[in-house]
Amino acid sequence: MSETTITYRPIGVIRSDHVAAEETPIQPAYARDCKGKAEIFPEFADGLRDLDGFSHVYLIYHFHKAGPAKLMVKPFLQDIERGVFATRAPCRPNTIGLSIVELVGREGNTLILEGLDVLDGTPLLDIKPYTAKFDRIESARNGWQDTVDEEIARRRGRRGYSGP
Repeated sequence: MSETTITYRPIGVIRSDHVAAEETPIQPAYARDCKGKAEIFPEFADGLRDLDGFSHVYLIYHFHKAGPAKLMVKPFLQDIERGVFATRAPCRPNTIGLSIVELVGREGNTLILEGLDVLDGTPLLDIKPYTAKFDRIESARNGWQDTVDEEIARRRGRRGYSGP
């Protein structure tokens, strides 16, 4: 199989108080009190129509400050090496990130968000609505993450973030 080049064009930029990766919570579950915005470029504003009725959205973004790709990583929640595809580490072969955040409101082309675990200035590639009808899986398994102590996960997951 030959390599294919894929090019994405950002639809906007994510704004948050997070300026240092080492002080940014690793997942929305550990960033519940972190507010931020998704500023959508004017040419994509019409795509926001009808989004107001959803409580949560998926943000798909480019890890623009990720280091080189690694296939084995030590996740923040453990000190054991894991395959990168069994983690949400940013140092992936394709530096695409995913977060489910609460959609609090909208001001023109800007979405107001809570639970934001993304660095300020991150290029936003896409937005998709979270829909419990399609996305909730009652019988989900969590792999190695089921062995992680929740108190340790909460402490490590905050990664030094000491905001509100």
